[in-house]
Amino acid sequence: MGLSIAIATGLYGISFGALSVAAGLNLWQTIALSALMFTGGSQFAFIGVISGGGAGSAAFSAASLLGIRNAVYGMQIKQTLRPRVKQVPWMAQLTIDESTAVSLGQVDAQEKRRGFFSAGVGIYILWNVFTVAGALLGERMGDPAAWGLDGAAVAAFVGLLWPRLKSLEPVLIALAAAVVTACAVPWTNPGMPILITACCAAVYALLTGRRAKPATEHGQLQNVERESE
Repeated sequence: MGLSIAIATGLYGISFGALSVAAGLNLWQTIALSALMFTGGSQFAFIGVISGGGAGSAAFSAASLLGIRNAVYGMQIKQTLRPRVKQVPWMAQLTIDESTAVSLGQVDAQEKRRGFFSAGVGIYILWNVFTVAGALLGERMGDPAAWGLDGAAVAAFVGLLWPRLKSLEPVLIALAAAVVTACAVPWTNPGMPILITACCAAVYALLTGRRAKPATEHGQLQNVERESE
């Protein structure tokens, strides 16, 4: 699963490389963005601002805003994989949407680790390789969207999501997330819909968690009373 996600996502790096050069960045600047920033949403937001005539500071702010989600992923991965202190810096570099999704989609602890590294390392290598290819090809490849590379990334996420829809609640949550995202797309900048949907999901988790906690405490209290009787 990790390798298939790596191939599907890595190929999309061609699109970034071509669009980055078209936005006015040179080859080395494009390579630096993929090698150092390494988060697709933030990279596309950065070149989107640059291509629109925005300042570098505005582009950096837009990219940083979208990168906030990786901090949330980092907390999940640290809790799940329990990396050593020396591993944290380079594992943080590999913590992106796809590597987190592949890891958390597994049941066995060892498979969670394998999923994270296979997706994270695979995407990092292929994303950078195809970024260079896209930057070198530039305008000669035409419209990157015409190649269907954006669709490959979406298909990869659908493949990750589908096995988790085993009951009514996750199905309803997925549908609600799709509706919120679709409604936000016409009114917000690229990359913002996913942040809005993530905030809605966090609020839902907090509300349901608070309702579940009193119910659990009530059940435990009843068990204690029964044992005492």
